[in-house]
Amino acid sequence: MSHTRQFYINGQWVAPKGDKTLDVINPATEEVVATIALGNKEDVDLAVDAAREAFESYSQTSREERQALLGRVIEVFKKRMGDVAVAISQEMGAPAKLSQVAQAPSGLGHFATALEALKHFEFEEQIGTTQVVKEPIGVCGLITPWNWPMNQLTCKVAPALATGCTMVLKPSEVAPLSALLLAEILDEAGVPAGVFNLVNGDGPTVGAAMSAHPGIDMMSFTGSTGAGRQVMMNSAQTIKRVALELGGKSANILLDDVNFEKMVAHGVMSCMNNSGQSCNAPTRMLVPNSRMDEVAAIAETVVAKVKAGDPNAEDTVIGPVVSHAQFDKIQSLIQAGIDEGARLIAGGTGKPEGLDKGYFVKPTIFTHVTNEMTIARQEIFGPVLSIIGYEDEEDAIRIANDTNYGLSGYVSSADLDRARRVARRIRTGMVHLNGAPLDNKAPFGGYKESGIGREWGHYGFEDFLEVKSIFGYHPKQA
Repeated sequence: MSHTRQFYINGQWVAPKGDKTLDVINPATEEVVATIALGNKEDVDLAVDAAREAFESYSQTSREERQALLGRVIEVFKKRMGDVAVAISQEMGAPAKLSQVAQAPSGLGHFATALEALKHFEFEEQIGTTQVVKEPIGVCGLITPWNWPMNQLTCKVAPALATGCTMVLKPSEVAPLSALLLAEILDEAGVPAGVFNLVNGDGPTVGAAMSAHPGIDMMSFTGSTGAGRQVMMNSAQTIKRVALELGGKSANILLDDVNFEKMVAHGVMSCMNNSGQSCNAPTRMLVPNSRMDEVAAIAETVVAKVKAGDPNAEDTVIGPVVSHAQFDKIQSLIQAGIDEGARLIAGGTGKPEGLDKGYFVKPTIFTHVTNEMTIARQEIFGPVLSIIGYEDEEDAIRIANDTNYGLSGYVSSADLDRARRVARRIRTGMVHLNGAPLDNKAPFGGYKESGIGREWGHYGFEDFLEVKSIFGYHPKQA
């Protein structure tokens, strides 16, 4: 990749103002796959200046012009899909199959969804004699994580482009390669100079400079709750809008009438997917106390088939976690589960047998977990499942809601009406019924410490828009 030591500012690849660099490590091999430049406040200033200048013209483009632009982006993205998949596997360790069928295509999906939403989105409405207008908010600061890198990049970039905003992006410095590819895609598609700008760097330097910058009108951040809190604090200096998509500790309620063989297996595999590095993963499985031993036996059988290993191997189910720091954090939390008395039925501390190199974690399951234990309270962000018992439906709802998070939830029942009823009482931004998949046309986001605002589909447009009332726009009726 030719632009790793450059930033994309004002339609050009430019040299950084400083000289700091960072190695990008392949977490499966622990080898350096690229070295990126790290930006500073001066780089952010240049990117913001370019975005502010471009906003004057881009904010005035027509719906049709932006539709045409998104269409070109989609066509170029299709051509580069293979490159994107390879980069994601290299930078964060996703198995090649997962990168090819989910990680890379998620980006294309968000651009296509934004294009369709733009065709029908109502930017204006009349209320009496007043015209209410939704206008692009301005320059947007975008900070994205490493776990689903292209997904998180595009669910911010696509609505910003669709609504007429300009932007400065700081991708995760741990997994920046797919973001550099996205910059190449947008450049080839003819995104006007200054509309999209990319500065690599770390959170305390580039992220903080963006959040506090008076030239940035809104911040959209995806990452940990702690880092999101810092973005809010920095952004408060200039009273800018902040949209946050943060952590989760999602409960997966299996009601007593489900097919346990099927839904326990589904829950285990959903938790292990992407090495457990998904904010909406069903990491707390809630089952009737009377069925705990049965559930444990099923889960133990299923997890035995979850092979961790080389992302390019055909039989690999999960790859490594993203970094040495993440590996260490997960190990300490697994040990906490053991120390606090949860029953370990699979996995545990250390690396899987035969994997001495790479940040691989054993697929781990605890049963007889109580909701007060550390592994039930903290977001582990690794392939670790906690199985918690409940007495009855009311107890299950109570346990599910007993968390600081509120991103997602899962409810399964043979009686769909019963599942619907329970879902309405779960205090989360999303609930999956009977294993239903995500829908990228529907809003994605959470309650409580899981964030502020919603992404995806036409709901994802709202945080990029300001609302203006023009009074007396229409003559009074005689």
